[in-house]
Amino acid sequence: MCNETNKKDRCTCIVEILKVILILQRKASCPDDPCLDSCDKGFLGSSPTSLKCNTRPVMLYTASGNGTPWKMLISKTGTTCKEVTPGQNLCSSVFRIEKLDGCCATFRVLSPILNTNQEPQYTATNTFFTMDLGCCCAIKCLPDTFIEGV
Repeated sequence: MCNETNKKDRCTCIVEILKVILILQRKASCPDDPCLDSCDKGFLGSSPTSLKCNTRPVMLYTASGNGTPWKMLISKTGTTCKEVTPGQNLCSSVFRIEKLDGCCATFRVLSPILNTNQEPQYTATNTFFTMDLGCCCAIKCLPDTFIEGV
């Protein structure tokens, strides 16, 4: 899909997944028919009756990334993705979809919370980016979570 020259259908499958995620995040509704425990799962949280989750974090992969996730700066003032202290980077590869317009999506960068022994947790940043989904070859959904302030 990533290296095809036919631009008409170049981002269809990723757009469809992101549409579902965006609807779930906006409405936080819980349909009666649970789907696979993946990007296609039809509700947020661990069960259809769980209303504590408001985000399905995603990781994006591009053709030129050689299997590494796409990264963006956590802060608007940073210029490079370097390690500040061991285990603490200026960039994140975890995002929350905020808007979808055709083959373009606007994502919010989520910053990992490092001091946790539980499921990975994130905090919302004020850093956003727009990606042409025709450049995105794969999407990985992470466990649903609650993000304060979104």
